[in-house]
Amino acid sequence: MITVTAAQLEHGIATVFWPFVRIGSCFMVAPVFGAISVPPQLRVVLAGAIALLIAPLVPLPAGITILSGAGVLITLQQVIIGVALGFCLQLVFEALNLGGQMIANSMGLSLSFNLDPQNGTSTPALGQLYTVLVTLVFLLLNGHTALIRILVAGFRTLPIGTAGFGPTGLWAVVKWGSILFSGALAVALPAITALLVANLAFGVVSRAAPTLNLFATGLPISLIFGLLVIIVSLPVVESGFVRLLGQAFMLLRALSGA
Repeated sequence: MITVTAAQLEHGIATVFWPFVRIGSCFMVAPVFGAISVPPQLRVVLAGAIALLIAPLVPLPAGITILSGAGVLITLQQVIIGVALGFCLQLVFEALNLGGQMIANSMGLSLSFNLDPQNGTSTPALGQLYTVLVTLVFLLLNGHTALIRILVAGFRTLPIGTAGFGPTGLWAVVKWGSILFSGALAVALPAITALLVANLAFGVVSRAAPTLNLFATGLPISLIFGLLVIIVSLPVVESGFVRLLGQAFMLLRALSGA
C-alpha cells in the first residue's frame, strides 16, 4: 500500500503551483495570450499544462510550504515576475499601436474609432490595423513559443524563491517603459514627416489662394496621401517591430538570468 505523507503532498502541490502562478501571471498580460478574445479558461489550462510538464525539473526552496509566510511571499514574487515579463513584451505592441494613432492624427483619421478586439477599448482604425499586422508577424516569427521557452528556462536561471528580480531588475523594467514612446516615434516618424510636408504645402496653397476651401479639398487629399504613405512605410513598420521585439526578448532573458 502506497502512503503519502502531508509533507510529500505539500511538496507535490508546490512543485506545480508556483510555476503555474508565474506562467499564468505572464499569460494574463502578455500579447496574444492576454488578448480579451482569448478565454481565461484557456489561459489557465495552458499555464497548468506547462506547469505540469516542467514540474519535475523545477527546483524548490527547501523547508517552505505554500501557506507559510515565506510561501505567500514566494507566491507574490512569482506574480510580479510573470506580470513583469508579460508587461515588457506587451509594451512593444502598445508602441506600434501608439505609432498608428500618431499617424492617424496627422492624416485626419483620428475621428475613426473601432473596437480593438485585443485590448477591448476603442482605438483609431490605423492603430488597430498595426496591432493586427504585428500580431501576425509575432506569430509568424514564433514569438509565442519563444516566450514559453524563456519562461521555462527562467525556472533554472531565476529559481523560485523570495529574492525575485531585485532592485536592478525592477529598475530595468521601469526604464523599458520608455520604449512605448521611442518605439512609437521611430515607427511613425517617416509617415509623420511626409504628412507634415503635405500639410505645409496646404498652408502655402491657402496663402496663395485664400478663397480656396481647403477643408473640403485638403482633407480628402490628405487622406489619400496618408494611405499611400502607410502602404509605402509598411516595411519600415515591420522592420521596426522586429527590432523592438528582439530588444524585448533580450530584456526578458536578462531579467530571467538566461
